[in-house]
Amino acid sequence: MERLAIAVLLAALVVGFAYVVQRRRGTEAPTQRRWAVPDQLDRDDFESPAAPWLIAIFTSATCESCAQAMAKAAPLASPTVAVQEVALDKQRDLHRRYNIEAVPTLVVADGEGVVRATFVGPPKADELWAAVAQVKDAG
Repeated sequence: MERLAIAVLLAALVVGFAYVVQRRRGTEAPTQRRWAVPDQLDRDDFESPAAPWLIAIFTSATCESCAQAMAKAAPLASPTVAVQEVALDKQRDLHRRYNIEAVPTLVVADGEGVVRATFVGPPKADELWAAVAQVKDAG
């Protein structure tokens, strides 16, 4: 009986030690990739460089959700907001220059080219419109 008690005590100590070691390791690094988005655009690379705001949508012909992103951004076009599609097959140089790795990538840049909001993947219309309103109000 004494041996059983010692074995149970040793097992409890091993389990306790393993628990403490596991807790000290912390959480593992995330495995989900974070896509690169530009922080700055050269506004001369885009149509309407004088517009106070630019929404650039980097797309690809093989991307089904790119058309959705364009459709959600298009209503925001105005004299103060330029909306431009940057298609990979037509402007590959801009995709390379700005290190676009995933499409659709949508960036909202101010008149100086500073990127104020980004979306990788098709944005929800209300989130896109709210982000544009927020950066315009802040600017």
